[in-house]
Amino acid sequence: MPSVGTLIVDTLVRNGIDRVFCVPGESYLGLLDALYERDDIDTVVCRHEAGAGFMALADARLSGVPGIACVSRGPGASNAAIAVHTAQQDGVPFILLVGQVPTQDLRRDSFQEIDYGHMFGRIAKWTAEITDPERAPEVMLRALVTATTGTPGPVVVVVPEDVLTASLDALPVIVPALPVMAPDPAQLATLRDALVAAERPLAIVGSAFDRPGGRAAIGDFLSTWQIPAVVSFRRQDLVDNTERHYAGDMGLANPADQMAALRDADLLLVLGARLSDITTQGYSFPRMVRPEMKLVHVHADPAQIGTHFAPDISFVCDPIRFVTEMGSSTTPPPNGRAAWTDRLRTIRNGIAAPRSFSVTDGMPFETVIHRMGEILPEDAIVTVDAGTFGAPVYRVVPFRPSQRLLAPISGAMGFGVPAAVAAGLRRPGTPVICLVGDGGFLMTGSELSVAMERGLPLKVILSENGVYASIRINQERHFPGRPVGTGFVNPNLELMGRAYGFAVTRLKTEADLDLLPALLAAPGPQFIVVDTSLDAVLPRNS
Repeated sequence: MPSVGTLIVDTLVRNGIDRVFCVPGESYLGLLDALYERDDIDTVVCRHEAGAGFMALADARLSGVPGIACVSRGPGASNAAIAVHTAQQDGVPFILLVGQVPTQDLRRDSFQEIDYGHMFGRIAKWTAEITDPERAPEVMLRALVTATTGTPGPVVVVVPEDVLTASLDALPVIVPALPVMAPDPAQLATLRDALVAAERPLAIVGSAFDRPGGRAAIGDFLSTWQIPAVVSFRRQDLVDNTERHYAGDMGLANPADQMAALRDADLLLVLGARLSDITTQGYSFPRMVRPEMKLVHVHADPAQIGTHFAPDISFVCDPIRFVTEMGSSTTPPPNGRAAWTDRLRTIRNGIAAPRSFSVTDGMPFETVIHRMGEILPEDAIVTVDAGTFGAPVYRVVPFRPSQRLLAPISGAMGFGVPAAVAAGLRRPGTPVICLVGDGGFLMTGSELSVAMERGLPLKVILSENGVYASIRINQERHFPGRPVGTGFVNPNLELMGRAYGFAVTRLKTEADLDLLPALLAAPGPQFIVVDTSLDAVLPRNS
């Protein structure tokens, strides 16, 4: 008879999951054994549980199925907690499988024991502990459904080591096709009339369109209805940035003139986005609780509607289906619509314009990113770690839906390298470019060992300035001239790149950027270290 561990693996496979990321541990040997010599699921061995979790999240965004990370109890689960938090903030389907102490030792403060229901609390959508082998199919069904429905997010499944090896006479679970809520036809008619009449409509496009068919559907909707759009935080690849209707993104701190223009909208159409902190500029756009313009919110999760802002019209349905059923407008838009679209686009173009810098302490990393954006392959995947070094990516790189941007919405450092490794595994033959700062690289850069093992031709562009620059910038704003705790000394990063089997190049001046096209087009792995200017981003020069 198969074991519970085998049932879990079979269930993953039967639901389209073909890869798991892990750091091995004694508490889930039964699950590891169930993965032995399987040719239908790939076991990726990582060097740290945070890296395994970040890889699983990036893989989920590219594959469309839940990302899976397997970790041991106690320290392993603690290290993986950052991925649970990131999955919740980013709205990514993720299942963390945690080995646990034997059932006879539960709740005795046993070695490395944690009560995971208390530990993960509200950052996980659901936490389950399988103490009865017969409950394993039920738990796996609910885990898969919970991770993928409503607002996608993290589920933690905890299995004691003796339960994993227990025999179980049960078939693997297959999640049935779940019903998809359709928009109400009467409300659609009402909204069509409102959109036809609106002179200054604006759409906020969110992560619900990061699914197969989503980018094409939202692109068609915006162009046929002639609606300008901004994307939610770090979702630039959802809408073609070169199109006239692209008006930018809702970032950490949008310019005052842009926000003043956006507040002139007479209809705000929120499509598949959560109206949370950053997307609403600290809950200030639109105005709480009654917005200054007509508000329409479309989201698959009813819990996301009406939490902070009262909509005039709301649709609890799949946003992709919503824009498809809206169809095309048969009535020309008001005369002022074109001027409104052009006004927002002009502001966006000003924000995206490359800046010039007068610095002597290295190269402005914005200059590197601008050059990269000019030569970015049509099918490239760009992974970006958290940090000030990456801020220009969201302003100056003209993303198109054929390209992919993988960045942590949660702002978690250490995401960039694992995400690039996962992307290289998921999309072999696709150019993968990782942008990372020296702070983030030293958190999870060891995951390049997986790239070395699997022969992935990743291109890593590493910004080196020996400073946690995001924190230093805020330090200089609030406590000018009193830096502490934000500087550090790096090891020889070039030697580290070579140790992982990469060809290494250091860029010191803007003249060195002439090397960039050849480096990014090279067939093998490339590790590009940039001597990056700190003065270019400090408040006195911004």
